[in-house]
This record gives sequence, structure tokens and C-alpha cells, in this order.
Amino acid sequence: MKVYYDWASRTWFSSSCCTLGSNHQPLSIYSPQAARDSFSFSLSLQNGNAGPVIGILTGKGKDQSIAGNGPLFKALQKSILQKSGVSYVFTPEDLKDNSVNGYIYIPRQDKWIEARCPLPHLVYNRVPFRKLEKTEDFHKASRFFNEHAIPFFNPGFLDKFGVYQLLKDHPPLKDYIPETILVTGPKALKDFLSRYNNIYLKPANGSKGKGIYQLIQLEKSISLNGLHDSFSYADYDHFWNQWDTQLTNKPYLAQKAITPAKIEGKRFDFRILAHFSGGSYSVSGIGIRQSQEQDITTHIPNGGVMIPYESVRTKEHDAFIHTAASEAGNLLEKTKGFHGEYSIDAGLTDQGTYVIYEINSKPMSFDEVWIEEKRIEELTRLFISLSGF
Repeated sequence: MKVYYDWASRTWFSSSCCTLGSNHQPLSIYSPQAARDSFSFSLSLQNGNAGPVIGILTGKGKDQSIAGNGPLFKALQKSILQKSGVSYVFTPEDLKDNSVNGYIYIPRQDKWIEARCPLPHLVYNRVPFRKLEKTEDFHKASRFFNEHAIPFFNPGFLDKFGVYQLLKDHPPLKDYIPETILVTGPKALKDFLSRYNNIYLKPANGSKGKGIYQLIQLEKSISLNGLHDSFSYADYDHFWNQWDTQLTNKPYLAQKAITPAKIEGKRFDFRILAHFSGGSYSVSGIGIRQSQEQDITTHIPNGGVMIPYESVRTKEHDAFIHTAASEAGNLLEKTKGFHGEYSIDAGLTDQGTYVIYEINSKPMSFDEVWIEEKRIEELTRLFISLSGF
């Protein structure tokens, strides 16, 4: 059925008596004149309620403009419209008792309109910054969705050390986790380095490989290698005196380094995208990232390149990836809440054993066009299913 939004009067209306959104907002009966001056949407009808109406929760940047993954939001709106639904983007501050001040993308005009929207049938959490999820506005919005039985999935960012603690106690996945500690002071880190001689230092809340270093205990010195620089120290105490502040000002992890498998002398990693589908968690796409100038990370922003999974594919890789995706989804749901979408960064050692580096609850866009298209398809299907349409 056709539903219209009049931008001037901020009113929703339709040609027949029905309601809109999870709060069943009554729609006004339209007039031909009003329809001409409005934006129209073709929606499904379920027991007199039009939808699905999908809310995409994001945040505001420093200049108070809407932040987040704009291309993803646009692609989702196009896909949702094709499935007889509509989406809008909003921030926690935009949520009212019976309405939301949202932003709707209009593909045919390639523009966003600000609109007074009904409460959504489902909320997809894409808040882009960790600090925003610590605000009272975010917590208030989360409580609101829970109290109103509005499905709210991917409830928050995952902390790397928290994920390590979950995985190491989960038998199907614990063998894939390199030993990891929180850097709490000089002694614990020194003991950890003495035990393994080769370790990684990673920000607990980092992304895209930023802030990662490799710390190596050599026979008569300490070597610290970053993405763009390297340092040498006479001993551990000299190293700690230089890095104490950086390693303790914000949470850092120390993780046993692996000796990675290589293709043509360059390390490679798996980047796995997974979604909840048909009652279980399954793989939507697999990308391979290969390092070029350095062996610390394979992220493309740090000089890595993508190569097709088919070029390295084996039955063993398939089995590991599908087990990791399925088990990670079940574990997250059991311990952290429902995650309809997540990605896994994993690797392979030169001995042929698999390693899980981290799980991301808000995957970045994939550079592989087909994976990103599959992602939009899976999310749209999930939105419609969870919203009851």
C-alpha cells in the first residue's frame, strides 16, 4: 500500500485507514493535492499496520552533524524500499516517547529529508564511536527499546580483551586463541615477553590496525616495530621508560605472536562476514587480506591488498571458517545479546593451525563488491524477518 509523508506539515497519511510503525501511529487520509506535494513509499500491511519501519541508530560528530557509514545507510534504504519497507537514520537524542526525529534517504532524488517518524519495528545499532555508547542518551535509548519490545540488535562495541576471555572459555573456539593479557604494569608485561620472546601490543579498543606494535626480545636488546617505525632499546627497562605512558593511559593488550603462513613471502589473513540466517549463524562472505610492506597487519588502509578466497581455498579453511562463524554467533548471543551481523579477523600459522584475532560487532565495509552486496541482502532479509513482516 502507498504511504505518504508531507514534509511541510510533517504528517504521514495514506489512502485507507491504517497505522504506521511499532507504536501504531494512526495515518491521516490523504487528498490528491497533498499526495502531489509529498514523498511516497510502498509498504507492506500487517493487521492494519504499515511497515516494516527500520530504525538505523547512529551518532553525531563533533560538529553535531549526523555521523556514520553514509554509503551503507543509503544502500540499505534502497534495498528496504525494494522489499516494501522504509528506513530512517536517527541518534539517541532524536528519540521521543511516541516519535523519532529521523532522516530518510530518498534515492530518486539522492537526498536526505528530516522527518517526524513513527517508532521503528526494529533498530539496527550503527553508533560509530565507542564513547557515544557510554552516554546516558544511548543507555536511555537502549532501555526504551527493551521496554517497548522493539528488537535492538548488535547491542554495542566489543572489547578485544573481553572477547578473548569469552573465547578462551568456550571449548569449540579456545584452541584458536593466542594467549593474551591486559597490560597492567611493567612486571606482568616483562614476564609475558620473557615467556614468548615475540609478542604483539594492541589497543584494546582499537580498529584498522592502528596502534599495533610487535615487541621482540633479542639476545642483547629489545626491538619494537610499528607500522611505520621501529625502535631498539638496550633492555626492557629502557623500553618501559619510553612507553609506560602510552601503554597505561588507555587499555592495551599483549598477545603471543604467531609465525604466519605466507603466500609468496607475504602473510595473509581471513576476514569473515557472518549473519544470523534461517535460525542459525552462517558465513556471508570471506575476504583474504595480504600484507605488503610490513608483517604486523594486513589491513588495506595499512598497505594490505585483497586477494580472492578461491586462490587459497581448502576444505580445512572452509571447515574452520564455518565453525568459527557459527560458534562465535552462538557465543555472542548467549553472553552479549543478539548479534545479527559480525565479522571475524583470523589467521593461519606456518604450522597450519588457525588463529582468531578478534570479532567485530560493527564490521567496516568490505572492499569486495559482491560481499557488500550480499551484506545488504542479508541485513534486509533479517530486518524484515525480525520486524514481523
